[in-house]
Amino acid sequence: MYQTMMIPEFEQLMKQENVTVLDVRELDEFQSGHIEGAINLPLSGFPEAADSLDQEKEYHVICHSGSRSQMACEFLGSKGFTTTNIMGGMSAWRGAVV
Repeated sequence: MYQTMMIPEFEQLMKQENVTVLDVRELDEFQSGHIEGAINLPLSGFPEAADSLDQEKEYHVICHSGSRSQMACEFLGSKGFTTTNIMGGMSAWRGAVV
């Protein structure tokens, strides 16, 4: 099970808390601009790469629009992870990118 959050709410959360952002876009998409501090773990690398994640952390999962992040959240949720899908993704993100 996972939660869903829209970009405006996520942007406010980012200002108030230190959140762990998991970007599930492909490496070339990630390199073209991502949220500072985000962890890149492309959905195409699941499920093997998910083993590297800390199950004690809460992950805010983002992709381009919200579809891949939803799939990642469903997978991680089935493995006991606490996740939030960021709807709208990077296409709706108005904050700084690196």
